[in-house]
Amino acid sequence: MSRAKNVLGRELLTCSVDPLTGFYRDGCCNTGEGDLGLHVVCAEMTEEFLAFSTSRGNDLVTPNPLFGFAGLKPGDRWCLCAQRWKEALDAGVAPPVVLEATHMSTLEFVDLEDLQAHAIDADADELS
Repeated sequence: MSRAKNVLGRELLTCSVDPLTGFYRDGCCNTGEGDLGLHVVCAEMTEEFLAFSTSRGNDLVTPNPLFGFAGLKPGDRWCLCAQRWKEALDAGVAPPVVLEATHMSTLEFVDLEDLQAHAIDADADELS
């Protein structure tokens, strides 16, 4: 079985295992049947984005023990829905992204140039 590809056309890398993220809770921003929100953007949380997300009805800060969710804080990496990241981009509060851990399906919603402008990969300038 081949691994999923990232927005750069390479193998999709792990986004975060602490906290454990991904639609499948495998640490990767993989997607598939049932992932209606397309949780494919590996982003590093910021205060601004977390407040924005809460204002849009998606509270990522408050723990929800029932689902094993400890709540996110600035600096945590998390697989975001592509459309939420685009919404945050349009509002001027898009969190930084890890290109090598962001699923290629993100490109159906967001331009690679916008992702690169927000990239925190160590060699983001050389990745294109």
